[in-house]
This record gives sequence, structure tokens and C-alpha cells, in this order.
Amino acid sequence: MADRIITLDSRQEAALQAVADKFVALHKGDTMKALKEMIVLNGRLQDQLDALQAPPLGKRYG
Repeated sequence: MADRIITLDSRQEAALQAVADKFVALHKGDTMKALKEMIVLNGRLQDQLDALQAPPLGKRYG
């Protein structure tokens, strides 16, 4: 996985902050619990993306 730096404009930053606030609120204000959940969710999404990019089983060799 390549490291990327993403720059947000002020509108995007405000939207991201609003979503983050809602996500933390879903976890009853526990930011550490929310962070851990987001890490797990991101890992699952990355696994799904990796599976989509992998060649089909019958096409991997030769």
C-alpha cells in the first residue's frame, strides 16, 4: 500500500469533521473506541479492495 498525503480544502475539512463528530458520538464520546473501530473498518475495506484487484484463481499462473 502506497503512502499518500491528502490535502483537503476548508469545505472538505468541515465535512470530514462533521462525519468524525457523528462517528465519535455513535461511540458515546469515546474517541479511542471510535478510532479503533475505524481502523477495523478500514482494514476490512482494504481487504475487499485487495480481493477485487487480485486476478481470478484460474488466471493467476500462465
